[in-house]
Amino acid sequence: MKLLNRFSKYFGFLSFVLILLTSCNGAKNEETYRIENINSGWKMQSDEMLGGVGDEIISESGFDDSSWYKANVPGTVLGSMASNGVIEDPYFGINMQKVDPEQFKVPWWFRTSFQIDSEDIGKIISLRFNGINYRADLWINGKKVVGKDRFAGTYRMFTFDISDFVQKGENTMALKMWQHADGEYSIGFVDWNPLPRDRNLGIFREVFLEVNEGVKIRSPFIYSKVNKETLKDADLYVQTELVNSSEKLITGTLRVDYELGVVEKEIVLEPGKTVNVKFEPQEFNQLAVKDVNLWWPNGMGAPNLYPLSVEFISDNRIIDKVEKKYGIREINSYLNKDKNRAFEVNGRFVLIKGGGWTDDVLLQDTPKSVEAQLRYVRHMNMNSIRCEGFWGKDETLYDLCDEYGILVMIGWNCHWEWEEYLLKPTHEKYGGATSDEDINLMEASWKDQMLWLRNHPSIYVWMLGSDKLPAPKLERKYIELFKEYDPSRTYVTSAGGAGTEDNKIVAEVPLVSDISGPTGMKMLGPYAYTPPVYWFTDSMLGGGYGFNTETCPGPSIPPLASLKKMLPEESLWPIDKKYWEYHTGRNQFKTLDRFRKAMDERYGKSNSVEEFAFKCQVSNYELMRPMFEAFVAHKPKSTGLVQWMLNSAWPELYWQLYDTYLQPNGSFYGVRKACNPIHAIYRYGFDDIYIANEDLNDANNLTVKIKVLDTKSKEIFSDEWEGSVKTNISKFIYKLPEIENRTPVYFLDLRVFDENNIEVDNSIYWLSLKKDELDYEAAKKLEWPFFTPPKAYADFTGLDELPAIELNYEYTFLKDNQFGMVNLKVKNPSDAIAFFVYFDVTDPETNKPVLPVYWDDNYITLLPGEEREYQAKYFLSDASDNKPELKVKAWNVDAIVLK
Repeated sequence: MKLLNRFSKYFGFLSFVLILLTSCNGAKNEETYRIENINSGWKMQSDEMLGGVGDEIISESGFDDSSWYKANVPGTVLGSMASNGVIEDPYFGINMQKVDPEQFKVPWWFRTSFQIDSEDIGKIISLRFNGINYRADLWINGKKVVGKDRFAGTYRMFTFDISDFVQKGENTMALKMWQHADGEYSIGFVDWNPLPRDRNLGIFREVFLEVNEGVKIRSPFIYSKVNKETLKDADLYVQTELVNSSEKLITGTLRVDYELGVVEKEIVLEPGKTVNVKFEPQEFNQLAVKDVNLWWPNGMGAPNLYPLSVEFISDNRIIDKVEKKYGIREINSYLNKDKNRAFEVNGRFVLIKGGGWTDDVLLQDTPKSVEAQLRYVRHMNMNSIRCEGFWGKDETLYDLCDEYGILVMIGWNCHWEWEEYLLKPTHEKYGGATSDEDINLMEASWKDQMLWLRNHPSIYVWMLGSDKLPAPKLERKYIELFKEYDPSRTYVTSAGGAGTEDNKIVAEVPLVSDISGPTGMKMLGPYAYTPPVYWFTDSMLGGGYGFNTETCPGPSIPPLASLKKMLPEESLWPIDKKYWEYHTGRNQFKTLDRFRKAMDERYGKSNSVEEFAFKCQVSNYELMRPMFEAFVAHKPKSTGLVQWMLNSAWPELYWQLYDTYLQPNGSFYGVRKACNPIHAIYRYGFDDIYIANEDLNDANNLTVKIKVLDTKSKEIFSDEWEGSVKTNISKFIYKLPEIENRTPVYFLDLRVFDENNIEVDNSIYWLSLKKDELDYEAAKKLEWPFFTPPKAYADFTGLDELPAIELNYEYTFLKDNQFGMVNLKVKNPSDAIAFFVYFDVTDPETNKPVLPVYWDDNYITLLPGEEREYQAKYFLSDASDNKPELKVKAWNVDAIVLK
C-alpha cells in the first residue's frame, strides 16, 4: 500500500508538471477570442424625422441613412449636433439657451455596422455596452434583441448575446434611445453650470463586439497588504470573475501572470454561470512578494506599476485573455482624535490635496484632453481628484491617475439627493433612493462600476453619497458587495458632515449612519468670496482642519483670452450680466456680485475688461494659495482638502483652477506654490511662519530667509531661520515681530534653501495694514450657511504706487518629437519691485495662447535687481511649428511681445 501511494504521488506530480509546462507555454496555445471596439461609423437621427418608418426597417442593412447626422460614440446627441454644426456653438455666449429641449423628448436612433467573419460563426457573439443614457431598444439586422424595459440605467453595464441575430459579413446594429425621465438616476451637473438641453442623451461609453467560445474574464483585480516597516514586501490577493455564457460545461486553467510570479487554478464552469475566482497567499506562497516597488501618490514617491496578464486556457487554446496594470499599495482610513477622517498610504499619513473633477458638459472629453488635465493636476503638486457622479467615458482617466500617482475619490452625485435636481421627492437624510426598486438599481449600478474600476490603485475611497447618506438597506447591500468584490478599500457613506456626530448644518438631520457611524468628512463650504485669513483662523466651519470634501474662495475669472473666447465682444465691458452670469453657476452661485464688490474694495475699480481680467488673476492667486497653505500648515489636524472645482464642464467664471480651454488662471499657480514639497508658509491672522515638508524624507539643515519690503521697494526687515524638518510634517518656525515703517501695502518675501544652499522654495505675499474681517454673527442669520460675509476688506490699492518699470528678457525655443520648450531669463534691472509678472506662450499664426502649457512658475514677482530663469513646456501638436511668441505683462510692467 505504501509503495502504491508513492507511485500515485509520483505520477500525480508528473501530471502536474506536464500540465504546468503545457499551460505556461503560451506560444503553443491558439487564441480563439476577439474583441473589437465599435466606436466609429455611427449615425444618428430623431425618430420624429423618420416619417413613421417601422423600427425593423430602420435597423435593416439596406436602410438609407445618408441624410442622418454623424454621431460621436462615446458621446451625446447634443455634442454630435454641435460638432456637426447643426447648432451654434453651445459653449459661446447664451447659445445653449437657443437650443430647443423639446426635440430631445422623442426617441433618437443610432446606427452602425460591424463585420462577422466565417470563423466567428458558431461561437458566442456578444455586444457589450459600458454606458448608455438612458434606455434603448437594441435591434440587429431588423430583429429586436432587447427592449428598453431591460436595457436601461446610466450606470449599468450590459452584455447581450446576439449569436442568433448575426450573419457572415456585414451586420447592422441600431439603438432606439430615450432620455431619462424625471426622478431617474442619470448624469447630473447640479448647480455647476446650465443643464445640457438633451440631458446627455446618447451612447456615452464604449461599445464592444466580443467573440469567444463561451468564457469571458471580467474585472481582474490585485490588491495588497504591505509590510509597513520594510516598505519592500507585500502579500498579494488576486480576484477575477469568469463568465460562462454557453450552454455547456467548460473546464480549463485560469492563469495569472503578475510579473513577480505566476499562479493558476483548474476551473470547472457550469453553463450560464459566473464565478468569482480568488488567489490568496495562504494557498499560493508565491503571492508573498519581496523587494517590490510600491505605488505612491504624487509627492510621496514613484507610482510604480506592474503588468498583469490573465488567461483562461482550455484544450491548449486561450479562450480569453485580459491584460492590465496593477500597483502594490495599501490604503487605510481612520477617524483621528478629533473625529476627522484621515487616510494612510502604505502606512504613511497622506494629506489629501485635491480638486473636484467634472466631465465636459456634452461629454466631449478626449484621451488627449484628459491627459492634459491630469498633467496639470500633477504639475500643481496636487495628489488627488474627486469624481462626484462623473466616472469618465472609458478608463483613460484612471489609467493616467495610476501612472501619475493621482488618488481618486469616486462616488455618486448629489444630483440624486435633492428634489430640485432629481425631480422627485427625496428623503431629508437618505436622498432619492429609498424604494426597493431604486435600492436594487443602485446596488446593481454600484457593482458594475466597482467591478469595472476596482483594479486601479489610484482609487483610494468609495464615496457612497455626496450630501446625504445611503439608506440603511442600501448601505448593507453595498457592504456585502465590498466584502465579496473589494475588501481592500475604505468606503465612506457621504462627503457631507463636519467630522462630528452633532453637525446639523448641511442636512436637516445629523449625517451619521446607523451602521457605520459618522462620516468623518465635512462639507461646510465656503463656496463664495472668502479672504485668506478665514482659512487659518476658522475652526468651526470650512477652515484649515479636518477633511473638507468641497470648498473654495469663490469665483475664478479666467484670463482675458478665455473671456474673449466665451463671450461676445460687446458684452465684455461694461460687464453685461445677461452673458457673464449665464457662465456662472445656478441658484446661489448665479451672481458675481459678492466677488466684484470684494475686488473693487480691495484692488480698486477697473476701467476696462483688460484691467479687470488681470486684477482677477491677482485676486485668484491671493485667495487660493492660503486655502491650500492652511491645510498644509495645520496637518495632521487637517487631513484633506478638495478645491471645488478643479476644472469646469464648460466655459465658466466659477470654481476652476484652469478653464475648459485648458488655460490656467492665477489660482492654478497659487496652488502649485502652496503645495511645493518644501514650503515656507505665512499664516494670515497669526503673523507667523510655518515650514512644511510633504516629502517622505527628512529635510535637514534648511535656511529660511525672511524679508519685508514696502511699496517703495525698500527692505524694512530681514531675518533668517535655520533648522530641519522631519518627513511629512509642518511646524511653526518663526513669529514676525511688530515691524515699523510698513506702508499701507507691504511685501513679505520667503525663500528656503537646502543644506547645499540651493533654493528649493520662494514665495511673496502682498499684505495690507487694513485687515479683512469676517462677520460670523451675520453668517449665522443667513438662510444659506455656506458663506461668511465680510464686514471689512483689506486695501491693496496702494499697489498702484509701484512705479512703472521695464524688464530685460532672453528666451530660446527648443523642441523634440513631442514637446516644445521655452526657456526664459528675465531680469529686473530697476530699483523697484516688478509685481505679478505673467508669461503667456502664444502661437504666432493665430495669436492665441498655446494650451495646455506647463510653466514651472508664473505670476511671479521680482525684487529690485533680481534675475531668474523659467521654463514652459507644451505639446508640439497644440501649436504651429514656428517659434512661439512670448507675451509678458505685470502690474507695473507694460505688456510686451517677444518674438
